[in-house]
Amino acid sequence: MKNLKSIIALVFFVSILISCNNRRERQLQYMPDMYESVPYDANGANGINNAPVNIKPVAGTISRGGHPAYDIPDTPEGYDKAKAELTNPLALNDENLEKGKQLYDIYCISCHGKKGDGNGYLAQADKFAGIPSYADRDINAGSIYHVIMHGKNLMGSHSSQLTYKERWQIIHYVEQLRGDLLK
Repeated sequence: MKNLKSIIALVFFVSILISCNNRRERQLQYMPDMYESVPYDANGANGINNAPVNIKPVAGTISRGGHPAYDIPDTPEGYDKAKAELTNPLALNDENLEKGKQLYDIYCISCHGKKGDGNGYLAQADKFAGIPSYADRDINAGSIYHVIMHGKNLMGSHSSQLTYKERWQIIHYVEQLRGDLLK
């Protein structure tokens, strides 16, 4: 019992001595690599396998996501450019239409409605007013893609929710809905 009391007293005394140091200076570092990171020269050869850390991709390459970058600006001129130049690269087939319908039911139906007439749940519940019908707009695949990427009016961008292929699949389905409305 005497030994236990002396051990407790010694631990207490040592802890008091340790805690009375200058608190403005760093004390003991158990894992110094956690405190001091290894810096990389942004343009140097310090990366993995001595590869440069920050280099531009080779011209004409495609990003890891597997689709080309969309560099048309979010301006009226960009909208007109997308409308004139962009075409759907996916084949119009049953598989793409079915997948487009599934995605439309997830992302678009609440505002644009089942038929694309702008009479979705949010319009019926008076959450948003003035949701356009696809029949009322002069749209094509390029303009729809541009609106999905950048949004328009109250509609925000859906580019982060959809992959490149999924955007074009939705566009196939939207064009089918527009064709049905115009009949």
